[in-house]
Amino acid sequence: MFRVKISNAKLLRDAITAISTLIDEGTFTVSPEGIKLRAMDPSRVAMVDFTMQKTAFDEYVADEETKICLNLSELLKLLKRAGRDEAVEIQLDENTGQFVITMRGKYVRTFRMPTLEASEDEVPTPKITFNAKVTLTTDGFRQSLEDVALVSDHVRMETDGEKMTMTARGDIMGANIELLKGSDALLSVEAKEPSKSTFPLSYLSEIVKAASATSDIVTLEFSTDMPIRLDFKQTYDGTLVYYLAPRIEVE
Repeated sequence: MFRVKISNAKLLRDAITAISTLIDEGTFTVSPEGIKLRAMDPSRVAMVDFTMQKTAFDEYVADEETKICLNLSELLKLLKRAGRDEAVEIQLDENTGQFVITMRGKYVRTFRMPTLEASEDEVPTPKITFNAKVTLTTDGFRQSLEDVALVSDHVRMETDGEKMTMTARGDIMGANIELLKGSDALLSVEAKEPSKSTFPLSYLSEIVKAASATSDIVTLEFSTDMPIRLDFKQTYDGTLVYYLAPRIEVE
């Protein structure tokens, strides 16, 4: 049996939106401890690692571990119909195999959607040694990305442990943004060694835009020419982490 209730419909909707920025279909593993999902985007450039512990819900019942695969865009269509002050109840109908969503507000609405064939392949957590760790306000990071997106479709991130630099060069223009220790946007920075790497803005901007609805603080971890790990601190008991492969520059 799987049945949950959450009074904050927006929190659930924002969490699913953050996942769906990378994938169209998602296989959730539900267990007595909570819900988790780890998946690669179709091009295998980025990965999302999501957990929502049972304590994030008002009611949570899961007798055993079960995999539930859903079309995320269809799920979001339904969740967007829930008002901010409405409670959402979700359960798996064991007789039909359907995913049942009930919204309770001024009146009660129940929707049913089919589940898809769940993926049996487990996506492993990347084993990477990170040399740099930078914690930013999500808003400061998002605005910095919007600035560099004016001149290029990729951004180079660099730190020496004292500051965070984001640079971009286009055919006509260039941009250089420095986030200094002690500034409002840069909360902390440390580096075992100077590190720099370049990433595609198409992915990075969409990730930060989607995740900013659920998080005010993001911690970046990266090494020279290696994938970046973006850990968005959540207001609920859970995690939202992304990994993004670098764009290898030819000098």
